[in-house]
Amino acid sequence: MAKVLVVEDNEMNRDMLTRRLQRRGYEVITAVDGEDGVNQARSNLPDIILMDMDLPVVDGWAATRELKSSPETQSIPVIALTAHAMAGDREKAMEAGCDDYDTKPVEFSRLIEKMDMLLGKGSD
Repeated sequence: MAKVLVVEDNEMNRDMLTRRLQRRGYEVITAVDGEDGVNQARSNLPDIILMDMDLPVVDGWAATRELKSSPETQSIPVIALTAHAMAGDREKAMEAGCDDYDTKPVEFSRLIEKMDMLLGKGSD
């Protein structure tokens, strides 16, 4: 099963996502801020990254740009997660290098569909 990096500073959100993903068979790695997320991505090379955009130390926008500019991590799909669903946020996420975008609170079935599509497990 796929290895997922969850980059989320809110402990409750991180734990909930981790538990639900593990129940579906995913291997889950977590990070608590953007800098930690970049480091975890480089050392673990996950199959997909769920990136909160509003993070301490290095925000999700900068962390995603850094990952997408690095040869060893640029091909890892990143789904932006944000509670601040403002007009233009999706475009901003895509400009930063995110492959998809979802809002919080997370609708788990919709998130899994997006993950499956990016991991090549779409409705085939």
